[in-house]
Amino acid sequence: MKRFIIFFLIIISLNNLSMADEKKAYFAGGCFWCVEEAFEQTSGVIKAISGYTGGYVKNPTYEQVTYKNTGHYEAVEVVYDPKKVSYDQLLDIFWKNIDPYDAQGQFCDKGSSYLTAVFYQNDEEKNAFENSKKRLGKPDIANFVTHIKKLDIFYPAEDYHQDYYKKNPIRYKLYKNGCGRVERLKKIWD
Repeated sequence: MKRFIIFFLIIISLNNLSMADEKKAYFAGGCFWCVEEAFEQTSGVIKAISGYTGGYVKNPTYEQVTYKNTGHYEAVEVVYDPKKVSYDQLLDIFWKNIDPYDAQGQFCDKGSSYLTAVFYQNDEEKNAFENSKKRLGKPDIANFVTHIKKLDIFYPAEDYHQDYYKKNPIRYKLYKNGCGRVERLKKIWD
């Protein structure tokens, strides 16, 4: 029995150590399905969770965020290991997966919930956002319309939105390609 208790305590301690190495970052890049996919394919990212942030309605639903004026963005919470991927690298991935010039939304999704933003948790992340824009080397950076906002509360989206690209690969590819996302991103970033 004594060995079991010691083993159990060691397992709990190791689990707590691994959780201490995790950090979270928050990005809004239009359709959260696409943003989630981009981050989940990144080495060092543990998981990406689709959800809502930036608004004033508590526990919003997809219908409220999309069709009512809640102030929320479709966003993604990125849980990552900072020893394997840096916040700056996450910002680079974010930029390469959005159209920073579109003030109406992203690709075929239009409306305030589809605008782009980085939600920072501290001054370090806020400064990293500003530096990341400069690092892109775009001469027309003044035309970027991506917002920088202080994170308040992140609400996970409904289960059917989580890992949509994995659960519904055919529908997802039809949506992503039909919206012209891939072609527009190539035009901006290649």
